[in-house]
Amino acid sequence: MSNVVGPNFLTLQVRDLERSRTFYRDIVGFVPGESKVPTAAVFEADPINLALRQTSIDLDSVSQLGWGVVIWIKAKDPDGLAAHLQQNGVTLTKPPCDGFCGREFQFRDPDGYELTVYEG
Repeated sequence: MSNVVGPNFLTLQVRDLERSRTFYRDIVGFVPGESKVPTAAVFEADPINLALRQTSIDLDSVSQLGWGVVIWIKAKDPDGLAAHLQQNGVTLTKPPCDGFCGREFQFRDPDGYELTVYEG
């Protein structure tokens, strides 16, 4: 019998923790949570929390961060969030459209991670 439960936490390593904390809190709209690690920021999310951690590796040694991994963020109003992100200078890499999970779009964060927002 397996002892594996499933994914329980998502962490992105970032170049500038304060810049990324501000982006995810003030621009994307995540709610800050408690972090026991001084080099990390935690955001409360459902079903799993999102964390940012000051990088311990050379993020500039790869051409694109997170290549091959797709991070999906559920939103109540993807179109509204897309408009808000664009108003704040965030690059959308895929404009809002109808997808298999309802309305969706993609954007890049300050470190270049590409995230997909969907209605679900």
